[in-house]
Amino acid sequence: MEHILKYFPELTELQRSQYAQMEQLYPEWNAKINVISRRDIDNLEVNHILHSLSLVKFVQFVPGTRVLDLGAGGGFPSMPLAVYYPQVHFHLVDRVGKKLRVAQDVAQQLGLENVTVQHGDVKEVKGHFDFVVSRAVMDLADMVPLVRRLVPRGGDNSIPNGLLCLKGGDLTAELAKYAREVLVDEVSSYFTEPYFQTKKIVYLPL
Repeated sequence: MEHILKYFPELTELQRSQYAQMEQLYPEWNAKINVISRRDIDNLEVNHILHSLSLVKFVQFVPGTRVLDLGAGGGFPSMPLAVYYPQVHFHLVDRVGKKLRVAQDVAQQLGLENVTVQHGDVKEVKGHFDFVVSRAVMDLADMVPLVRRLVPRGGDNSIPNGLLCLKGGDLTAELAKYAREVLVDEVSSYFTEPYFQTKKIVYLPL
């Protein structure tokens, strides 16, 4: 918890308890289902929970915001965000059902009533969302056509509705098509841990 509290000292006692419980639940599940790389599970707090929370530093969601997590797997980035934003709804979709079951169980054990899951393809998702979030799922050029119909223009947040992706490495070629619209933010500007030196937040308004 020390890394989370270092950057988010404003957390309530309930939120602190939920993050602490999250740090216990994922390793327990990972022993049964490989949700996170077994080499990386010991770095859960920094590499997964804190990394997900970097989006909090980029945009503050207003109450009532609806967020779709595309390719959510075991629940990153949405589960840490759902704890931070109890008045924001997170809908997790993934084609791998066993990983979604992990996210659903964690949500239930943490008492998160703002999380829903959907096993299947994003093409089956209905409704509208203010933002789509993803963590190293697919290239932007492949993702945008899949989600554009789900995100209406405008919105009530500090930035227009759109796509928020957590990515790493050299993104020059991937982002070239959207060079005039895309905004890239360095996670290392928020967090000082070495893991974040190559990590980026990619925002594309839709």
